[in-house]
Amino acid sequence: MIPLIEAHNLSKHFGGRGWFGRGRPVQAVNDVSISVARGEAVGLVGESGSGKSTIGRLMLGLIPVTSGEIKLDGQKVGAAHGDHARRLRRRMQLVFQDPYSSLDPRRKVGDQIADGLVIHGIAQGDEAREMVKALLGQVGLPTAHADRYPHEFSGGQRQRVGIARALAVKPDFLVADEPVSALDVSVQAQVLALLADLRNRLGLALLFISHDLPVVRSLCDRVIVLYLGRVMEEGPVEEVFANPRHPYTRALLSAAPSLDPGKRRTRILLKGDPPSPANPPSGCVFRTRCPWALPACAEAVPARRAAGPGHDFACLRDLDP
Repeated sequence: MIPLIEAHNLSKHFGGRGWFGRGRPVQAVNDVSISVARGEAVGLVGESGSGKSTIGRLMLGLIPVTSGEIKLDGQKVGAAHGDHARRLRRRMQLVFQDPYSSLDPRRKVGDQIADGLVIHGIAQGDEAREMVKALLGQVGLPTAHADRYPHEFSGGQRQRVGIARALAVKPDFLVADEPVSALDVSVQAQVLALLADLRNRLGLALLFISHDLPVVRSLCDRVIVLYLGRVMEEGPVEEVFANPRHPYTRALLSAAPSLDPGKRRTRILLKGDPPSPANPPSGCVFRTRCPWALPACAEAVPARRAAGPGHDFACLRDLDP
């Protein structure tokens, strides 16, 4: 598949000065490469603090990179300015984790969905109102709901409003940052089905950020496993779930609910808490919690190596399948 958006050797470090100029930078993302094709859904998973949301915002151009390069259809995202930047950003949109906090409680949702149409010169007035009605229908909400305020909706309905607002400018690339984590399980399934339908019907490139592995498995084609800002494993969803090669991936999967009631998993307990991204371990950043760590793991960052077609992992060990 030809990538629509690509990030090469992406790094993002925050701060570093402190009160007396001696503080260490927070290494939120280190040397991460990601690509997403049209119509493809890529899952980004990991614990809190792994760098998932930072990567999403970097790829949208919302925060500057420390190093690396992002291209949308061959055009550099970070280097764009003025009208060129506006045209690029119109093609990339974000669906937030908490739609209520991203909506203005004092404005009708129809007006908020129409904002993008007006700002980007797509439509205004009656034409914009008709487009808003079509967008509400597209996400499964009655057109009359355009005149309601955010507090009049349930959590799932507000997330549909957020998706409609993101789709208003007809983007090619959508970042969904934990979009169902605050919803009940039954509502989660409805929103996930909506995202899957929109992705297939509109040919969207979707970067889906989540800590919920079963949710990622139900929606995504590929999965990228992050730990402390680095990629531990990447590959087709079914291959990674059936044959995880990195110890961290195995630990995450051992803690996730099994979709097969007849299959029992042995829980892999990780010792301690994740290290601070301001002071990551040398070598493999996972080694301080890894049950299979070797002395050599402290010496250098493990190179990624192939486990199968499109499936690779960064570990010195060769664990039994």
